[in-house]
Amino acid sequence: MNAEKSGIEVAVVTGLSGAGRSTAAKCLEDLGWFVVDNLPPELIATMVELGAQARGAITRVAVVMDVRSRAFTEDLAAIIKDLDARGYKPRVLFLEATDAVLIRRFEAVRRGHPMQGDGRLQDGIEAERILLTPLKQEADLVLDTSALSVHQLRAKIEDTFGTEAATRTRVTVLSFGYKYGLPMDADLVMDVRFLPNPFWIPELREQTGLDGEVRNYVLSQEGADEFLDRYHELLRLIGAGYRREGKRYLTLAVGCTGGKHRSVALSEELAARLASEDGMAVKVVHRDLGRE
Repeated sequence: MNAEKSGIEVAVVTGLSGAGRSTAAKCLEDLGWFVVDNLPPELIATMVELGAQARGAITRVAVVMDVRSRAFTEDLAAIIKDLDARGYKPRVLFLEATDAVLIRRFEAVRRGHPMQGDGRLQDGIEAERILLTPLKQEADLVLDTSALSVHQLRAKIEDTFGTEAATRTRVTVLSFGYKYGLPMDADLVMDVRFLPNPFWIPELREQTGLDGEVRNYVLSQEGADEFLDRYHELLRLIGAGYRREGKRYLTLAVGCTGGKHRSVALSEELAARLASEDGMAVKVVHRDLGRE
């Protein structure tokens, strides 16, 4: 079986304690990887085989390993070679940092090093560094996180392990009616009740913002196009900032009185504009459409 036939990508994340493995694991999860933390080395091949049999449900498996597994280096090195021989071609990410940075990080969280024993923190770091040297030499990517912020580390992992689709900001444009309450999960809220309400036009009352006549009426109102232009530009700036900060989800709520006309029409138009932007994957949800 080879990687193409199995459809499985495999990554092994390892490195020095305190160098950022937890951050790497969370980032890989956000990128759509199935992440297993501290799996015994002898079970890694079994996990990958199960993923290969999942018929597409699992396509990317990442295993995070550290020295809590006592037979760590020899077992893990053997498993990596075994996976390679089976055609999975695992990518190994090794995270490291300077002794001074690692000591500072451990002291900040007031935790001991897993290999410290009765000795000093420095002793544990030195012992682990020696133990992991063979794995570091075999790694596909070695990242020194000493001078990296959490966001910078995430960006480097995304560049290596993410797909274009996975690294996009997922934007949900949610129309709603104020009379039914504010959406609890909204990051930003637009109030479009400053526009005339089609409800008061008899021929438009029973239609919705999905209908062409209502859409044309709403978008032709004074201030509607300018409002969309300026809000679109603002969202481009916000989206870029979210990506820099590693935030991958944005819910934009657009509200009118009943969630039937104005908010629906403007949500559809705004979503269409955002969908043309690089780095954004957009969907539209009309929460209160049909409630009247």
